[in-house]
Amino acid sequence: MRHKELWRMVAVVVAAAAWGLVAAQWTPRGPLTNAQALWSVAISAVVGLAAGWWSRSRWAMLAAPAAFVVALELTRIGVRGPSVDLPHLSPFGIVALLAGRGVHGVLSILPLGLGAACGAGVTRRGHRGSLIRRIGTGVLTAALLAATVAVSVPARTAPTPGPNGVAELTSVGVGPYRLGMMIRGTDVEAPVLLFIPGAPGGTEIGSMRQQLAALERRFVVVTLDRRGGGSSYPALEPTRTLTLDREVADTLAVTDHLRDRFHQDRIYLLGHSGGSIVSVLAVQRHPEKYHAYIGTGQAVALRASDRMFYDDILVWAGETGNDGLARQLTAQGPPPYADVYLYEPIMTYAPRAYDYDHEPNAKGATGFGLDVPEYTLLQKIHMMNGVLDAWSALYPRMQHVDLRRDVPQLEVPVYFVQGGHEMRGLATVFDQWYERLRAPHKQLDVFETAGHRAMFEQPDRFVAVMDRVLAGR
Repeated sequence: MRHKELWRMVAVVVAAAAWGLVAAQWTPRGPLTNAQALWSVAISAVVGLAAGWWSRSRWAMLAAPAAFVVALELTRIGVRGPSVDLPHLSPFGIVALLAGRGVHGVLSILPLGLGAACGAGVTRRGHRGSLIRRIGTGVLTAALLAATVAVSVPARTAPTPGPNGVAELTSVGVGPYRLGMMIRGTDVEAPVLLFIPGAPGGTEIGSMRQQLAALERRFVVVTLDRRGGGSSYPALEPTRTLTLDREVADTLAVTDHLRDRFHQDRIYLLGHSGGSIVSVLAVQRHPEKYHAYIGTGQAVALRASDRMFYDDILVWAGETGNDGLARQLTAQGPPPYADVYLYEPIMTYAPRAYDYDHEPNAKGATGFGLDVPEYTLLQKIHMMNGVLDAWSALYPRMQHVDLRRDVPQLEVPVYFVQGGHEMRGLATVFDQWYERLRAPHKQLDVFETAGHRAMFEQPDRFVAVMDRVLAGR
């Protein structure tokens, strides 16, 4: 390579590396929103086009993406979570790799390489590439255009009937980040119900739309995406601030926003699973902001529950002849774990170990209800990574909590909806807390044929419970 050509290639590497550095600061986990995705495609294509044109060499197709990747990975080396950590050879790890680096590759590296190919082609008009190369470039370009169109489709929610309704996907500023939420109701003057979903990084907007739309005729229903989940995935950084106290503060901040917006002194708070711990602590700290608390799939003490899950799944593995799972669990020992991947066998096999007849229930027994327009394509793709990244940051920091010790009393009426097939690790610890808990009014409804997701499995019955909550009985 001649001296002038060498310097041209150095310039290509520097430009691509600079873009990689900027991308790592701007989108450390890759493009997470439609706007980020479209800007990433556009900037990468422009940088690639300039690199190919300036170098006048097809080598830019390799040099520019390589420089981008090296700069990106080195710059975000302090970012933590399965979506950016070294690949892990497990089902969860493969999902994290494809939804993380895979999507980033399609939206940043692919347009960079294609741009370099086009830029170099412009300077080599007398040189026709091979038919195979031209076909390959055309196919990749068509795929990139299709992906760009797909990720540009915004999330949307249908209007509610009546002139006084509300139906919107919005967000609220909480400190340095914004939390996404869905707000729906047929009457803006109805009582406000704030729902805090379960797993860290999880989202239940789809399930609420599919299973519990009937609540919208009784409440202004606000479904929050906690940090790391759904539309709040971009709020995950910095993960060092993702703590239980911060989650409680987020809930209280959203509560105050809703009280101000809808001119209500108090609202209702509904928490499911892991979100129920956050909700209980919010009610404990500021009972004056809530009419009542409703808990379902109630979590109480994660350490105690997880050890029961571990024991039960280990026994199930022995009874069903799953020797590999038994060896894996025995080797890693009981929880808690610092590594999210050590929870993978528990999360994977708990539905089998605690299986029951789902026939009497709606489809809400499993899943997040992703087939709704309230999610963008990127939010659907990143759903699992949101759980893994947020779980990795938050779950180890929640191991100290035990509501049996920390919350002996609540100063608002409390209502609980539990499944008759709730997992033993949750049911046993909840029963112990419920027996001791003091509150102005305390009520427990058990849906005999439901499990951990009772509110979604038997939505009609859950709505009937909420009618009693509204009536104060």
